[in-house]
Amino acid sequence: MDLADMSGKQRILKQLEKDGVRNVLFTDSLRQSDDNIKKVRDLVPMVTELIESRPRFNRDENTNYCLMVIGVPNVGKSSLINSLRRTNLKKGRASRVGGEPGITRAVLTKIQVCERPIMHLLDTPGVLPPKIESVETGMKLALCGTILDHLVGEDIIADYLLYSLNRLEKFSYVERYNLEEPSDDIQHVLKRIAVKLGKTQRVKAITGVGNITITVPNYTAAAYDFIRAFRKGELGRVMLD
Repeated sequence: MDLADMSGKQRILKQLEKDGVRNVLFTDSLRQSDDNIKKVRDLVPMVTELIESRPRFNRDENTNYCLMVIGVPNVGKSSLINSLRRTNLKKGRASRVGGEPGITRAVLTKIQVCERPIMHLLDTPGVLPPKIESVETGMKLALCGTILDHLVGEDIIADYLLYSLNRLEKFSYVERYNLEEPSDDIQHVLKRIAVKLGKTQRVKAITGVGNITITVPNYTAAAYDFIRAFRKGELGRVMLD
């Protein structure tokens, strides 16, 4: 929720319920405010109640829980586990995190996140459906960093990002990159970003009198900065769906 536009929270809950998801908690695993810590603390009691209310719950007296954390790549599974450990056990992080898919490569050993009840979590690599239903869904996933950037292309992701921001009327990029007004021309926007950040590259150009080396804007580096700013929440909170 630290990156999502939460103004439509009830609409999100209704859509999730329609999809069969009824037990929802919105958490922020990065910012350590009292409100965020409370949201993380609410997780263990909710999970405990859900397990014990199921008819197939362990029929013996064992009250140790072992759970698996699953989700698409780069959605914050490891961050959530580390946040639970920090909040409940006052211990440091046990899972590596990073703003790109593929940091967690295997199911790790059991990580304890609570003492009462004793609860362990298994961190897992991110999973995606074998077939993504549409090109737009694929672009949303790529923009959120669930697919490696080079598999789609930074320039294509940046173009979709610009389209999404304009569609949602989120124009913070205009001021950030010293544009005069919103634009739907990705080449123009990337050129301004490259100029502002001093991102240039030297390339050889063939002319009638021989090869010369010229300095041109580095569009790939500009696209990477644009995408990274979005993923860090520096272009505002956004809900792509």
